[in-house]
Amino acid sequence: MKRCVIVGGAGIADYDFVRSYLNENDYIVYCDSGLKHMDELGRGPDLIVGDFDSHENPNLEVETIVLPTIKNDTDTVFAVKEALGRGFEDFLLLGVVGARLDHTLGNVSILLMLDTMGKSAKIVDDFSEMEIVSGRTAEVDDFWSYFSLLNISGEAEDITVSEAKYELQDAEIECDWQYGVSNEPLPGQTAKIQVGKGRLLLIRVRPET
Repeated sequence: MKRCVIVGGAGIADYDFVRSYLNENDYIVYCDSGLKHMDELGRGPDLIVGDFDSHENPNLEVETIVLPTIKNDTDTVFAVKEALGRGFEDFLLLGVVGARLDHTLGNVSILLMLDTMGKSAKIVDDFSEMEIVSGRTAEVDDFWSYFSLLNISGEAEDITVSEAKYELQDAEIECDWQYGVSNEPLPGQTAKIQVGKGRLLLIRVRPET
């Protein structure tokens, strides 16, 4: 099935980098002020969702879900739930990490929600890509300058990291001691990460340009 790409209203500066993640057959959902990215991303919407408190409704001939301004879910969370209801299994979130720390943390939590449901999801911003590691092996090749492993869900044990500057074996990372920041894949190698129990947020950090 197609991948669902959800575009939020956080800032995007390096459109070339972010645009490189898009596939021709992606299903694109713009959330409210995420519409400001439409021209630079070069992709029209398949669905528009929002309460339009931060961007006017463009009234395009595209399916549009107008939400109330007072609600439990943010526009982005609603868009994810709507896409889940339509059967999507794979998600890419763009424009969801930025100056608003509250929105950033809330949107990163979407990765946890989707992981709990057994879905595949990734967040991409100007500097990095993020995903949850749980019950599988994740890799970081040496294109990436750094990678960090953060416990944002309360439990992460039996952690193994190999082919990296700082290796781990049967380790535990706790929420109040985040020592998994700024590791590096070895030159010419691909770092491998396993989490035997619980889950971690993996952030791959791109080289500075």
